[in-house]
Order: sequence, then C-alpha cells, then structure tokens
Amino acid sequence: MKKGGVKGIILGLIMAGLIVGYYFYLSNRDVEKKPSEAKVTAVQNVLLRDMERSYPPSPKEVVKYYAEISKCFYDGAYSEEEFEALASRARELYDDELKATQTEEEYMDSLRLDIQEFEDNKMVISSYSTSVSTDVEYNSAGDQASLCCIYNIRQGTQIVASNHTYILRKDEEGHWKILGWELDNADAAK
Repeated sequence: MKKGGVKGIILGLIMAGLIVGYYFYLSNRDVEKKPSEAKVTAVQNVLLRDMERSYPPSPKEVVKYYAEISKCFYDGAYSEEEFEALASRARELYDDELKATQTEEEYMDSLRLDIQEFEDNKMVISSYSTSVSTDVEYNSAGDQASLCCIYNIRQGTQIVASNHTYILRKDEEGHWKILGWELDNADAAK
C-alpha cells in the first residue's frame, strides 16, 4: 500500500471516532432544562383580571365572571388569602344596594357557611352556562337587565341544575352590577 493511502485511512478512522465520540457526548450530557412554566390555577386566573381596565362589558359577561368566581369558591382549592381576594372580587360585582344588605364581615361569614355546607354534602359546581346575549331582558330605560345562569351541581354521581335569574343595574360609571338573584329550581333534577 502506498503511504498516502494509509494516512487517508488513519485520518478517516480518526474522523469517524471523533464523530461517534461527539455524538455520544451530545446524547449523554446533562442538558440544562428550562424551568417548567408555572401553571396558573383557576383561582389565580380569575384573580388576574384587571377590573380597572377590563371590567366585564355586558350583563352576560358580569354574570359569567361571577359564575367563574362562584365555581372557584366551591372547588375549595385556594389559600385563605385567595379566598379573601375572591370574596372581595365578588363584592366588586355587586351593586351598592346589594352590598348594603350586609357588612363585609357578615358576607364573609355567610359565604364560609355556604361553602362549608357544600363541602359537607360533597357538592361541587361542575359547570355553568349563561343565557345567550339575545335572551338578556332589559327594562325600558335600559339601565336594568335580567338573565339566567344555570349551575350544574354534582353530588356524587347525581347532577342537579340550579337555575339563577340575575338582576343587574348600571352604575354611574356605566358598569353592570349585580343587584340580586332569584333561584328557580322547580325542574332542577336531571
């Protein structure tokens, strides 16, 4: 064999060895993993809404947001600090007349009792649905509205629909606020 041919074979083997070695190095090294993105819980997602800049624009959106808050209350997966923030956020959606019916402390105590009753009976809000926008009824002046929200409440394997008719009123800033609600559960069982 010629001298140049042996050198070529040796260089080829060295190059192949380097390529195989580099491949094993890359496949077996400890790659610094990116930190996993923190998951936002349903409670945190509800609380992240900036009420100053993006207050719900319609009666339907106010009720929908209130239903999201209610679902969070009865799921029970939150800290005491998050509970207080949720309660405060719910009261932000209330009309001043509704807020005046009980102090904030009375509201919190009543809410805790209601949530405890749900827990004791092993009930959770599995879903909710609001009326379509065309089913929102407005008074003649256009400053009050009413619409339905159906909460599907699961207790064990049974699901019961709880129908709420919400009454809303526009405040001085043009925001729709919850004035009250009525329960209509005559045909609630599924």
